[in-house]
Amino acid sequence: MKKTVTALVAVATVAGSLVSVAPAAQAHDGVGAGIAAGLLGGAIVGGAIAASRPYGPPPVYVAAPPPPPPYGCYWQHQRYWDGYYGVWRVRPVRVCD
Repeated sequence: MKKTVTALVAVATVAGSLVSVAPAAQAHDGVGAGIAAGLLGGAIVGGAIAASRPYGPPPVYVAAPPPPPPYGCYWQHQRYWDGYYGVWRVRPVRVCD
């Protein structure tokens, strides 16, 4: 959706600058309007690009390793179903006797 809007704004900017410059028979009559339209269109397109999110997977945060277990406890790896990504994952679980 954002790509479509950005493309339409770019086309409208180019068309607007051509229309404002084309009817003028002499260069000094339409140069200011063309420059103003180009700067305004560039600001709009640049703002749209700067506000868009980058494409790709979300960032992954890695947790610190777990602290050492107390006496009589140990760490055991157990599988669990990650419903968000739809995959099986392994996590450490502390087991105490």
